[in-house]
Amino acid sequence: MFEFLIKKLKAHPRKIVFTEGTDPRILEASARLLSGTFLTPVLVGNEAEIQKAAEEIGFNIRGAIIIDPATFADMDKMVDTMVELRKGKMTAEQCRSALMQANYFGTMLVKMGYADALLGGATYSTADTVRPALQIIKTKPGSKIVSSCFILVRDSATGDREVLAMGDCAINIKPSEDELVEIALETASTAKVFGIDPKVAFLSYSTLGSGKGEDVDKVRNACAKAKAAAPNLAIDGELQFDAAVSPTVARTKCPNSNVAGHANTFIFPDINAGNIGYKICQRMGGFDAYGPILQGLNAPINDLSRGCNAQEVYSMAIITAGLCED
Repeated sequence: MFEFLIKKLKAHPRKIVFTEGTDPRILEASARLLSGTFLTPVLVGNEAEIQKAAEEIGFNIRGAIIIDPATFADMDKMVDTMVELRKGKMTAEQCRSALMQANYFGTMLVKMGYADALLGGATYSTADTVRPALQIIKTKPGSKIVSSCFILVRDSATGDREVLAMGDCAINIKPSEDELVEIALETASTAKVFGIDPKVAFLSYSTLGSGKGEDVDKVRNACAKAKAAAPNLAIDGELQFDAAVSPTVARTKCPNSNVAGHANTFIFPDINAGNIGYKICQRMGGFDAYGPILQGLNAPINDLSRGCNAQEVYSMAIITAGLCED
């Protein structure tokens, strides 16, 4: 999976903003990225402090771009652009104050073309990463919400690699029917970036009418709308998880489904199910989990867990930049 993304980035090198420029995990990942030729780190913060932090822990960040909001030459232009984007919701003074914060400043670097993508959240909360993205980058045409998915990867003993997509596990707490449709279509698109031929299962405690209730109706209706919106995608539901992944169970519960038994892209009915589901796969199923990958924005912006390590930063940087459109 990463070989494919790195090959793509070598053909189109990118710049990625890290909002926490002095964080040791960011510096270690940046040093590793700089040993390649496909992705340039843009570190936000005071240059002297960043260089000192890198030297103290022994990481070579020569070649990284370091930008300090306090001395940024185009700050006036950035303030004017942000005032225009906020459309009267923030004054120039409020924008200037916000841009002294790395999360807002980094997001504006992407918006104004100084960088192609952003990865934050090593010390910021998810909300503090997503909020500037919603206010500045905004959703792309046709998208009404920002959603998320996780990519899960597991190598088998035979050397085969299993890659799955799961959404939404991190952003939308209780999505509506129409929001589930958007989550499904965005997750299928993200899946394709990672080499998955999406077979999309809308998950429930019911399989094609075996259970009753409002939650089942919501998933069933969302699935029908998704099929109508994307007739060329393999989509089915509502499906229980066993019917979605086990050919034996699928032959019994839904023998005529073109997805059941072979699903690789899973749409959860709410964040409770999604968050629990991907973590069970990660902790008990032996999958590596990459994400949350944010979907529906006009540019690739992603969020790290505050408990992340340098390897996760490195991997998520490649994933984030790999989502840039050619």
